[in-house]
Amino acid sequence: MIKNIGFAPGLAFAAAFCATLYAHPAIADNHGAQRDAPGAVNAPMSARDLVTMPRLGAPSVSPDGHHVIYQVTETDPTTLERTPAFYLRSLDDLEMPAIRLNLGEGAGSVTYGPDGAIYWLTDRRTPAEDDIEKVEGYSRVWRGEVAADGVIRGALPFADFHGEGIDGFHIAPTGDKIAVWAAIARDCPRFGCEDDGKKHLPGPGDGRLYDGSDGFIRHWDHWTSPGTTNRVFVFDMENGELVGDGVPLDGQDPETGLTANTPTMPFGGGEDIAWAADGQSVFFTARVADASEPTSTDLDIYRSDLSGRAPIELTAANTAYDSLPSPSPDGKYLAYVAMARPGYEADRLVVQLRDLATGETRALTQDIDRSFGSLAWTPDSRFIVATAQDVLDTPAFRIDVQSGAVEKLDLMAGNEAHIGNISTLAGNRLIFTRDSIGTPSELYLSKGWKQAKPLTDVAMSRMGEMASTKTTRFSFAGAGGDTVYGQITKLENQQGPIPAILYIHGGPQGSFNDGWSSRWNPRVLASQGYAVISVDFHGSTGYGQEFTDAINQDWGGKPLEDLKLGLAAALAKDPQIDGDRACAMGASYGGYMVNWIAGNWPDRFKCLVQHDGLFDMRSFYFSTEELWFPRWDFGGSYAENPELYEKWNPVNHVDKWQTPMLVVTGEKDFRVPYTQGIQSFTALQERGIPSQLLVFPEENHWVLGAKNSLQWHQTVFAWLNRWLGEEDSSEAGSE
Repeated sequence: MIKNIGFAPGLAFAAAFCATLYAHPAIADNHGAQRDAPGAVNAPMSARDLVTMPRLGAPSVSPDGHHVIYQVTETDPTTLERTPAFYLRSLDDLEMPAIRLNLGEGAGSVTYGPDGAIYWLTDRRTPAEDDIEKVEGYSRVWRGEVAADGVIRGALPFADFHGEGIDGFHIAPTGDKIAVWAAIARDCPRFGCEDDGKKHLPGPGDGRLYDGSDGFIRHWDHWTSPGTTNRVFVFDMENGELVGDGVPLDGQDPETGLTANTPTMPFGGGEDIAWAADGQSVFFTARVADASEPTSTDLDIYRSDLSGRAPIELTAANTAYDSLPSPSPDGKYLAYVAMARPGYEADRLVVQLRDLATGETRALTQDIDRSFGSLAWTPDSRFIVATAQDVLDTPAFRIDVQSGAVEKLDLMAGNEAHIGNISTLAGNRLIFTRDSIGTPSELYLSKGWKQAKPLTDVAMSRMGEMASTKTTRFSFAGAGGDTVYGQITKLENQQGPIPAILYIHGGPQGSFNDGWSSRWNPRVLASQGYAVISVDFHGSTGYGQEFTDAINQDWGGKPLEDLKLGLAAALAKDPQIDGDRACAMGASYGGYMVNWIAGNWPDRFKCLVQHDGLFDMRSFYFSTEELWFPRWDFGGSYAENPELYEKWNPVNHVDKWQTPMLVVTGEKDFRVPYTQGIQSFTALQERGIPSQLLVFPEENHWVLGAKNSLQWHQTVFAWLNRWLGEEDSSEAGSE
């Protein structure tokens, strides 16, 4: 989905960066930034614990419903190198332990085919290819038979394009075709041509040349290659081999076909592509790649009949966002999600149902004021199981496609927290992942729509060895008297006074909901002796579309009022929290708000942490890439509405800055270019305010590398400890 890709890290992009703080005195990761946490029994979680925590991937269920394969990304605690591991789990005998599979180095995207075999992507070579030098990015689809004991038989390359790497694939439900995708020149008639991606390199120098008609010149974290798009080709499968040159879904002729990215950029994946039940056509999501792309949220769903002709656009009537094509198993319907307002990336996603015989479409969740972000049909085509944020949880909903009835499922004891990666099985069974602030993602099985049982222990036992934390939800009357929600996370048995951290989420249409994150993580921060307070201010998701829309053209208004009232409400609710020792920190829009607070609430906090935050709205507008975002939130372009951009511009309040600030940025961040961070750091230096600047040359809007993540946390820990330590931290103006 497209929501939140403006500034929230999140489902795709929904959720934000997760900070950790602080380690047990026996651990040296934090460079002397340890704090005592009275009342803690076990060792608190450290930054290295977070960085090396095993990470569960999406499951793949066998066609007969008896087994599931899932991926666990493991991180070496010493080298911090990450490797994927794959496990086979019985769904019939839950007492049987999972079996580790040997798929070779570099394996990924493991999935069952309809023939019961497994298929996966890997750059692995056969024994006969040992002397051949590996080509970076060159991956192939392999196929093998997996036995109940985990032994892989007959593993061999299945789809090989002799140097052109494959980014992803889907096997047809009929088992006789495969769709593969990668970045391919639009004028290339096959899967890969010799001069792919060189149109913008005319030579003789190494300069990149872009034309005004090209659209994006850079996107998210990379410079684009005009004329090259993500493209999908379909091949027939015969006797374990691919046949022919493949059929492009966008059409053989570039003049009459479609020029677009599928999967969509920058975060689209396999959810953008779906086979029809009979294997005779493919549905896919695309946004036209032309000069209007940087200002357009008009993603559409197309259907290719695999003839090589131009695909048919099914959602042309809607000029806003359409995505997640999900054909029913009986072949009668196509479900998908759609927004109503063009140019708005955080509009409500309503589940739509299209009759494939008549073309008639009806909205199934029009009367449910929630935004749905995933779809899964039950095998009998009777229900769609979908997820949507609801206050601080992301539960699953069961939608009756005939009656339109929508029921929220109760799949977990206590809070649903964050449910995702749902697979539906025969016999009213569901497999899904669930995570929360307290625990990383684990795999669960529900039978008969009832509460689920765990299938994995990827990290649960490991978390149980660490100091436990407690998250308390609270609500208060925010801006305009509206009910606003928040959370307080702290060590379960900690004794006060406890210094406070105000967490400010990105998006701004996002939420610090009850979910785990490998980045801005409340539990690891609380484990180090802080009370982490998050507030879902006006503009947050999960509270209805009107509440989300409330931030529009009001970036520094109602959200700041909510943060002030929310911090006061949290301090009143928990008297153990020391409000006199408080820091505020945030990323993306949260970083913008930190800059805004610096000039509009300048005397409240001991310190600030600003990551990838907007500093000057004028220079930001002319240097970011997805222009639809500021145009919607600020009522037009900068030229069209400069007064509003300047009204909410942090740079106009620098004269009141006085709070020590740590600034973090990534040089490959093209959403909020790193120069925004440099500008804010320059302002701090000019005013003699204690400040630090942490720059990551290879990171984008997020810090993803294991070593960089560890450095991020160490730096943040030291900064917070410097200003929130027990000793008097009255250093303002001392540098």
